Amino acid sequence: MNMGDLIKQAQQLQEKLATVQNDLGSQQVTGSAGAGMVTATLNGKGELLSLVIEKAIVQPENTQMLQDLVVAAVNDGLNKAKELGKTEMARLTGGLNIPGLM
Repeated sequence: MNMGDLIKQAQQLQEKLATVQNDLGSQQVTGSAGAGMVTATLNGKGELLSLVIEKAIVQPENTQMLQDLVVAAVNDGLNKAKELGKTEMARLTGGLNIPGLM
């Protein structure tokens, strides 16, 4: 393989990578906590899109529990977004783990 072919393949990979990253922005995952009482929806890039809290758990005397559930739901969503990204990158790279891509 000559240098020109290698550069061409690198450019193609870069274009595909940009497409995958763009696609991740349009995909959504939902994290939850407290048996679904708090749900966080994120896109594949890990950006928080919405947060839903059931009224039944909103109690002024128990704000610490509510805060903990929000954190847990968002973290659950972030973990799912990371897994989605890994899955999409694995499709792009044929399962090769290329450092720096994700």
